[in-house]
Amino acid sequence: MPNALLVYPEHPPTYWGANFALEVTGIKAAFPPLGLLTVAAMFPPEYDLRVVDMNVNPLDDSDLEWADMVFTSTMIVQRVSLQAVVERCNRAGVPVVAGGPHPTTFHDEIEGVDHFVLDEVEEIFPAFLADLESGSAGRIYREPQKPDVSRTPVPRFDLIDPSN
Repeated sequence: MPNALLVYPEHPPTYWGANFALEVTGIKAAFPPLGLLTVAAMFPPEYDLRVVDMNVNPLDDSDLEWADMVFTSTMIVQRVSLQAVVERCNRAGVPVVAGGPHPTTFHDEIEGVDHFVLDEVEEIFPAFLADLESGSAGRIYREPQKPDVSRTPVPRFDLIDPSN
């Protein structure tokens, strides 16, 4: 059974991080990693999944030891943290799949990523996983067509602690 670790890189202290408000409320993150939780819902049941939201908990070496592959989704503001995650994965010998707004726009500038799933994931993800399982996965998978969101699965909120 493959182990897929879904990692949401850390937000720096910016407007998007809302650090000023988080201290008052006692929570660690302004919002859950909705994109990754939605991707988690697209995995076949034979995959074991873990989510690490680095805005809530650190990425531990034990997470990387457990993982057969790391999946990330990032916005541009998270680019520094993404690069640090990719470098850690490379040192640990864990392949990396990157998606989200930042890789979609700047994938040619991101080093160390094994596979990119760009633009919209809903339609292309099953083909990517099939290629991955057969050992024939390419470097870039792209689906520019907007999906029918009524067919997008419900995010896997069960993979995170909602009380963060």
